[in-house]
Order: sequence, then C-alpha cells, then structure tokens
Amino acid sequence: MALQQKDQDIVNAIKLVDFSKRQFQLMRECKWNSLLEDVSLFCEKNDIVIPEMNDKYGLGKLKRKSSSVTYSHHLRVKVFYGVIDLQLSDLNNRSSEVNTDLLLGMASLSPVNYFENYDKDKIMKLATYYPNEFSASKLEDLSFDLENYIYYVREVDNAFSNLKGLGDLSMKLVETIMHNTWGLIYLLVKLSLILPMATAIVERAFSSMKFIKTDLRSRIGDDFLNDCSVCYIKDEVFDSVHNDAIVDHFQNMTTRRMQL
Repeated sequence: MALQQKDQDIVNAIKLVDFSKRQFQLMRECKWNSLLEDVSLFCEKNDIVIPEMNDKYGLGKLKRKSSSVTYSHHLRVKVFYGVIDLQLSDLNNRSSEVNTDLLLGMASLSPVNYFENYDKDKIMKLATYYPNEFSASKLEDLSFDLENYIYYVREVDNAFSNLKGLGDLSMKLVETIMHNTWGLIYLLVKLSLILPMATAIVERAFSSMKFIKTDLRSRIGDDFLNDCSVCYIKDEVFDSVHNDAIVDHFQNMTTRRMQL
C-alpha cells in the first residue's frame, strides 16, 4: 500500500522494496522449516496426504485414490511453497540494479528540503546510462560542475529553496537563466523528467488496458480507446467534473430531438 501511493518519495520506495526483499529472504532461509512443520501437522490432523514437493501435479485426476479435497490441498501447498520464491523473483526483476541506479540518481537531483538527497556519485552513475548524451569528456565536465552547482543552489541563490520536485527545479533553472550555466545538469534533469513517462506511467497505461478493452469491446477503435484510457487513468481529474456539466456539453453540441 505504501509503494502504491502516488506521492511516495523515490528514496523511501527503494528502501521499502529492499526491506521487503530482506524479509522474504529471511523467511525463505530461517523460517522455512517451521512453516513446513506447521503445514505437515495440519495435513496429519486433517487426514490429508502430504504431497511430495518434487512431484509434478497437473490438472486432472490423481492416479492414486484421493478425494477432490486432498487433491486441492496438494495444489495449494505446492503453490504456497512457491509464493515466496515468486515474490522474491518479481521484486528482483522489478528492482534490478539499473532501475535502482536510475531511481536513486533521480532522487539525488531532487531539490526537496534544500537538496537533502543530493549524492554526486549517484548522479554521475545516472549520467553513465545516457552514453549518447554524456561522453567521457562531458562526464568529467559534469563532475566538476556538480561541485559548484550544489554549493550555488544551497548557499548562494535563495530562488532554489522550497522547490517541490524536478519539475520545479527545471523551471527555476530556466527562469533564472542558470540552465545556460549548468547546461549538463539541466540536461540530466530533463532526462530524469522524461524517464517516468517512459516507465511507470506507460506501464500503468498498459495495465489499464485489461479493464478497458474487454470482450465486449474487442473491436474498439483507436480514438475511442484513447478517450477511455484518459478517463480511466486520470480518474481523479474527472471526479471533479459533475455529470450535469457533461450532459449539458453534449446537449449543446448539436440540435437534438429530445432533452438528454
């Protein structure tokens, strides 16, 4: 629930993911035997055949005599044993080293609380993932610029205090014409602003497709699909629009035979 909050800080999110991975790994390594004992006692108490973990159980009837309830428990126990491994695998895939470096690099650029998350090494690591934009010589220039930049925005210019995010930082750099002075840093800020559009927001849009393009809408057109997607993804915007305003809008679009 914490990770799904839209205002979740990136650094905190990375820490939560790492904490979850540690907890699952701890359960897998230290609590596995006690879990197995509990499940075995439950099976013995309820006269359920304890399944062989190395056997393969497919759909259909078991060869040996067994009730449907017993067969159901076979499957449930095997699935239950695999849940932890699957969740660990999923967390590792979603929080790969590259993704972690990108997110932490973005967080290090954040101006929140007077750039409290600033970390030069993480920002430099972020820049290395854009070889077309940052050559070896530009990386050297960026390393030099970061030393002066962080001192300037923290100690010299009060215009950079109380900024809320990378978007505010980008606008403030342009507003103060400092995007010319710190050109490489400004470029990295812009790339960081594009990154969520290419990852999380797009992933959310594709996840919404299964709710929008159902069996009843298998032949939905592109325009209608786009309209439905916008309404679904940006639901918080449309919650503030009253139904009467929508009805009046369509009523006034053209002459109609009756009142909507």
